[in-house]
This record gives sequence, structure tokens and C-alpha cells, in this order.
Amino acid sequence: MAIVRAAWEQCRLDRVIFLPCWQSPHKGGRSPAAPEHRLAMLELATAGHAWAEVDDWEIRRGCPSYSWLTAEHFRAELPEAELFWVLGADQWQALPRWAKPERLAELLHFIVFPRGTAPEPMAGFAHQTLDVRHPASSTEVRRRIARSDTTDDLLSPEVASYIRREGLYR
Repeated sequence: MAIVRAAWEQCRLDRVIFLPCWQSPHKGGRSPAAPEHRLAMLELATAGHAWAEVDDWEIRRGCPSYSWLTAEHFRAELPEAELFWVLGADQWQALPRWAKPERLAELLHFIVFPRGTAPEPMAGFAHQTLDVRHPASSTEVRRRIARSDTTDDLLSPEVASYIRREGLYR
């Protein structure tokens, strides 16, 4: 939430829509938590943030989630809106290998949060870099939970409680 809050504030976004995917095509059919759990955790994390909402469009589709399809869906739903996509510098660098990167470049402006060094510009892709440093990564969160280490600095109490209650990431 700290990263997305920074994007909302620094980029003066009207709202942020969280989109849990049904299945990432990059993860070979495996996911650390089922889509319904990821949806529930996002709803808990965004509660009380008027600027944040959760949309289950990708989950309802029930097939691998491709960003270009999601971007086209939201372009059709919000034809007058400028669409942004928040991602980490690691995925920013991988973006040319995503499905239909040229379509993504047409539809989206990227908001990149650094993971170490500042992201390099890429020809044809509009982006801005967030001024935020945050230790969070989903891999680190899962690693801490599996070791029963504290996640107080990375997760809200509501999300941490849900994870424990549901036995996720063990």
C-alpha cells in the first residue's frame, strides 16, 4: 500500500484500481495463493482508502491474465481516462518480453518504483519513476511468513491476520 499510496500522491491519480489476476502467464500455472484469497487480501488492504478500489475483472475471466487485454478492457470502460500501470523496476525491465508490449505502450503510462537503481527509459514507453523506497516484495513477505517471522513492517494487521487464519504461504 505504501508504494501505491506514493503513486497516487506523486502522480496525482484520481483513483487506483487493484487488479488481482486469475493466473499469471509468467508463473507457469502456479500461484502462491488462490485468486479468491488474493482478492480478499486486497479488499482488506484497501478498506478505508477512498482513492483505492479492487476490481475482480481478471479473476472473473477465469483464464491467464495478459496485461494488454486488461489495458484494452479498461480503455473501453474508461475511454476518456489516462491509464497508468504501477510496477516495479524489475518488471519494467522485463516489459519488452511481455505479450504485446507495443499495445501496452499505446494504452498506458507506466509508474515505476525503483528496486535499487533508478529504471532506465525505454523507447516508446512513457514512464515516471516514483520517489519511494520500500523494502516490500511479495517474495520477502512469503519468505517471512513461511519462517514465522514478523511482517508488521510489510502488511496491515488485517491482511496478516487473514493470512494466518487461512494458513497461506506455509
